[in-house]
Amino acid sequence: MSNSSRKAIVLFGHGARDERWKEPFIKIKEMIQAESAAYRVELSFLELMSPSLPEVIDQLVLEAYSDIEVIPVFLGQGGHIRKDFPAILDECQKKHPGLRLSAKPAVGENLGVLQAIAKYCTN
Repeated sequence: MSNSSRKAIVLFGHGARDERWKEPFIKIKEMIQAESAAYRVELSFLELMSPSLPEVIDQLVLEAYSDIEVIPVFLGQGGHIRKDFPAILDECQKKHPGLRLSAKPAVGENLGVLQAIAKYCTN
């Protein structure tokens, strides 16, 4: 399978000053890759950490990936997800007009994620 027919997933997080903050993101990335080798999985951050989402998308396009789905690993739909995230995606799409760029809602908007958190809290 060529890179252009493979899908890339980009996990998008806020970022923090403490490098240890991204450890759960690395674990999620590793879990996705273990589940399916068909996905190229990368991490990106809004601020305070690198790489940024545009940097990751630019690199994937350079490597001939043409189908990229961005997953915001945020619990809620705050200002970053309602305003900043769509603006970043729009700029990336304008820069790479032939790219199939999509995004899922923030992970905290998924009922299964919320149920897993609730279950964790009561066990």
